[in-house]
Amino acid sequence: MELGVYTFAELTPDPGSGEMISPSERLRNLLDEIVLADEVGLDVFGVGEHHRPDFVVSAPGIVLAAAAPLTKAIRLTSAVTVLSSDDPIRVFQQFATLDLLSKGRAEVMAGRGSFIESFPLFGYDLADYDRLFEQKLVRLLELRREVLGVYPRPVQDPLPVWVAVGGSPESAYRAGGLGLPMALAIIGGMPERFVPFAEIHRRAAAEHGHDPPPKLSINSHGFVGETSEQAAEDYFIPLKTMMDRIGAERGWPPLQRQDYDAGRTLRGATVVGDPEEVATKILYQHELFGHDRFLIQFTVGSLPHEKTMKAIELFGTKVAPIVREEVSRRAAASGASGAAPST
Repeated sequence: MELGVYTFAELTPDPGSGEMISPSERLRNLLDEIVLADEVGLDVFGVGEHHRPDFVVSAPGIVLAAAAPLTKAIRLTSAVTVLSSDDPIRVFQQFATLDLLSKGRAEVMAGRGSFIESFPLFGYDLADYDRLFEQKLVRLLELRREVLGVYPRPVQDPLPVWVAVGGSPESAYRAGGLGLPMALAIIGGMPERFVPFAEIHRRAAAEHGHDPPPKLSINSHGFVGETSEQAAEDYFIPLKTMMDRIGAERGWPPLQRQDYDAGRTLRGATVVGDPEEVATKILYQHELFGHDRFLIQFTVGSLPHEKTMKAIELFGTKVAPIVREEVSRRAAASGASGAAPST
């Protein structure tokens, strides 16, 4: 299983001190995070796109391009590119350029986005939300398949394109039908409720002749600490601060501590704990989904930079070896018995 980190590069006051760093410092910290993730052997780093004052990255391709010469092996992906309000030609050109700079480590994770501010910003009608995404995704796939006068061309052929899905069966089916890997966001509720989306994705791939089926990623909020108690305490206030801010816009109730603690249990959605707990939860979800990749979002709200760096270190040096060893064991056991992979 591939393991990695993703972030939307929040830019909010530290909930402890009330201080807020500059956008320049936040971006430099982000590059430090990507470099460390590469150094500790993680497989993927994703950077999301927002057009709001509480997030600093509106152009993930530029940030990832800055990280490309600083890293050696880690794959560099958007998380997500809001394709509905972007130009597929420019998206392809930017990530083809990133692919050249990184010597074949670029990926696009295309999605419709969890916020809507990019639609009026770029002159689009929100009523066209679904139609725009579908049309532009088809166009992006055409561009990677055929030259069509669009340059530069990437190292990878084809340039990897994932589809990010939140909770739409139709989106899962579309991704599978196109033979595209799917990133399934699970940030609330019980993970087993999302198993049908993985099944829809695989069924659609089979119905459209894609064999083997495209990959599946599970993307979740989480944090790793030296101890379970320390991880829980470090993560709660930053998470609550950001989720309450977003919730006030969307009519959600404030995040309560008892709900947060319930989410930290084995069958909850939030992956927070010491390395053994985090590994156990990832492996529990692997039994449900049989997924190929797991990405964790440490910085939902602002955390001190040193704590984020420590979490990345623990994820790469402590969690990853446990997960990789057990997934390899399961695969060997499944192959020996002739059993079908877990779904």
